Amino acid sequence: MTPTETPATAKEERTPDYAIYKPNARGSGGVIRFGLNRGKAAVFVDGAAQSGEKQFDWENKITMKWGLSDLGLVLATLQGRTPQAKLFHQSEKANSAFEITLREDPERAPYLVSLSRQDAADKSLRKVAIPLTHGEAAVLETALRAAVTRLLKW
Repeated sequence: MTPTETPATAKEERTPDYAIYKPNARGSGGVIRFGLNRGKAAVFVDGAAQSGEKQFDWENKITMKWGLSDLGLVLATLQGRTPQAKLFHQSEKANSAFEITLREDPERAPYLVSLSRQDAADKSLRKVAIPLTHGEAAVLETALRAAVTRLLKW
């Protein structure tokens, strides 16, 4: 919060998240959520692995911060312009990656989304991968297009 912000105005900087929950009977599911943070001029993507029946490990979540170029790459895939988008962010603490792939198998969901993080200190890897339906992809595309508009202040 800046000195001129009240708790109420600081909260308004972040819009509600769009979360896609995909638990499964094997316990290998996950959740990925997308949230616009106008104050930081970014979309934050969080992922958590399934930790029980319809429970997710938010304590060990993976977080990635996206700017406009990241949004453009993901939107290009959601709009059918490219079959895949791969984002890779490197820092001193960890490397994070996001991938969305269009799948041609009619027996499976049309998109596969994965979010991963490898810590630099111990090289441990955390990963969440979930399928996306056409409906979920359409909502995500709409949300990300709105985020671009808001980030550009158009």
